[in-house]
Amino acid sequence: MLLLTILFLILNPPIVRLRYSGGDWYNDPDIIPNLAKSINQRTDIKIGEGEKILSFDDPEVFSYPFLFITGHGKINLSEKEREVLRNYLWNGGFVYADDDYGMNEYFRRETNKIFPNYRLILLPKDHEIYHIFYDLPNGLPKIHEHYKGPAEGYGLFLNGRLSLFYTYNSNISDGWASPSVHNDPEEIREKALKMGINIYLYALTH
Repeated sequence: MLLLTILFLILNPPIVRLRYSGGDWYNDPDIIPNLAKSINQRTDIKIGEGEKILSFDDPEVFSYPFLFITGHGKINLSEKEREVLRNYLWNGGFVYADDDYGMNEYFRRETNKIFPNYRLILLPKDHEIYHIFYDLPNGLPKIHEHYKGPAEGYGLFLNGRLSLFYTYNSNISDGWASPSVHNDPEEIREKALKMGINIYLYALTH
């Protein structure tokens, strides 16, 4: 996967959004372009500022070291899709999933089916993903209030490597949307973009 990441950085492809059955995987179409633009402006990494859309069972996913999932509701995966995602993560790929309200039950169900012997673990505030580029001393920022309680960032570790990062009750990706979409103040959008950049850089370096 290291060679893939090096080639990825040379070719500057876009971030991949995963398409799935049962939910609105496509919501907020400007979030990936906005995040990519911020990555290009603020770091030495240059990536495409559009987004590429692939299905879970598309073998092309193995050409990308970082995949993004979001949505509000059900995620229904076939056994073939689960197998591809399982192989992708075991082979060094990284998935970031952001619950945009209503996804939690279904996403956890699918991860339990894909990895029955592993569980999502709540990451502490001092985990490197919160400090790798921008220092976020309070850990995962809460961008939108969906449920009472704190924002929570969970990790799925395979052979000791954080392979999947899942954010709940935070909705980081909503904060990447253009200001007119959710009317978020600039301070909130800035926290979301910083967290997004941290996630992306962590994925490419681990």
